Amino acid sequence: MNTATHSPNGRHAILAAICLAALVLPMSFTGGAVATPFIGEAFAALPTQLAWITNAFMLSFGSLLMAAGTLADLYGRKRLFLWGMALFTAISLLLAMAPGILWLDLLRAVQGVAAAIALASGCAALAQEFDGHARTRAFSLLGTTFGAGLAFGPLLSGLLIEQWGSRAIFLATALLAGLSLLFATPTMRESRDPHALRLDLAGVLTFSAMLVALTTAVILAPEQGWASATTHYLLGTAAVFLLTFIFVEHRASQPMLDLRLFRFPRFIGVQVLPIGTCYCYIVLIVLLPLRFIGVEGASAFDAGLMMLALSAPMLVVPILAATLTRWLPAGALCAIGLLIAATGLYGLSLAKVGQPLQTVTAMLIIGVGTGLPWGLMDGLAISVVPKERAGMAAGIFNTTRVASEGVALAITVAVLSTLVTHHLPARTVQEGAAVAQQLVMGDARHASANIPLDVLRMAYIAGFNTLLQWLAWLTVLTAAMVFVFLGRRDIAPMPTSPTIAS
Repeated sequence: MNTATHSPNGRHAILAAICLAALVLPMSFTGGAVATPFIGEAFAALPTQLAWITNAFMLSFGSLLMAAGTLADLYGRKRLFLWGMALFTAISLLLAMAPGILWLDLLRAVQGVAAAIALASGCAALAQEFDGHARTRAFSLLGTTFGAGLAFGPLLSGLLIEQWGSRAIFLATALLAGLSLLFATPTMRESRDPHALRLDLAGVLTFSAMLVALTTAVILAPEQGWASATTHYLLGTAAVFLLTFIFVEHRASQPMLDLRLFRFPRFIGVQVLPIGTCYCYIVLIVLLPLRFIGVEGASAFDAGLMMLALSAPMLVVPILAATLTRWLPAGALCAIGLLIAATGLYGLSLAKVGQPLQTVTAMLIIGVGTGLPWGLMDGLAISVVPKERAGMAAGIFNTTRVASEGVALAITVAVLSTLVTHHLPARTVQEGAAVAQQLVMGDARHASANIPLDVLRMAYIAGFNTLLQWLAWLTVLTAAMVFVFLGRRDIAPMPTSPTIAS
């Protein structure tokens, strides 16, 4: 229930506060990626430790997003938003003062928790302030702001690093989060859902444990070996937690995930969409700055400038995609976009180092292709299920999107490490895995201690190009799945359960 009414100016101040939060969250993701080579050099960190800079944030963010939404409904959207942004601000300041890589990784995990709380409660609060077309415009602006954070995050991060060092990134995010708090505290009104479901704690814990075990296994596999006992143990643990999660959700009266939603083929197709965009777009946001800065020797600013080619289309193409649905079905548009992105991935694999025009053109094609499903996914997420399941479907979709980003990144880094090891000269077999991991995380300086840098670069580029071609084929497969699943009509509606309906 709402406790007050608001003037248009008050609502706009709330919108500004939540949009600032939506700007700072993707900047935290992209900024960490750009800063990774510099953090590795400053702390002399191991490749696995560097991998957790991004993965720790994404895992805690993704696994707790649905739980944060439930807590916001129970205890108040304003209260949770303010607590989330205050925690985010404090953790960002602590990150700027982190004394070592272990502390930085742990703080990034806590920052992901704060991000989940702020985003889930902020979106719920925004939905209470606007109705009808005004709500559509508000959420459109929110999506555009999120896209701006993705588009300009690498460029701003590069500029900050060159001027003041990698710690400046965390100070900048703290400043933006603090501004969001200043807008929100006096203007946002409290609201709750009197019919909110209780928190499915068993579901949250088993789902989070499954993600952590799986990601840890994939991160450690290049170093420990895919056949090692550690890798097998972690993968087995992830499988056990997955089965436990399914069992818990099947038995729960108020589950975090209603498994009956998977009776809808179109619902399955929607869950495939963010997984596809992870492999054709999100992983490149992390891997390309590492390549440009750590391997090719570009400055942080130049790398950020190059990344605009990949992410700037997100400011325009999603809006265009919504217009194109007047003539083409959304499922077909998503499939076409993924095919365009696959073409860009393959083109990027053929681009030669030192020829930026080819690289930028391929990155633009990837960005344009990804922008088509990106602009339609959120609407599809709630349109392919009965209305009484719309809230849960949106929560599941956002969790799938964010959680799969962390898992996809871990898998892609592991595969790239294996490919680079394969392309290294035979005389470096014993140290090849360690050298490949250093290269993949952008630490060419330490990797070249005993091997000529030009040899390392050739091996890295060969492995990276092979990875891009594999990602292109994976994106084509995803496009086919999306077209098949989202082209179907569900015959029988799912029965309604009064204990779960929103």
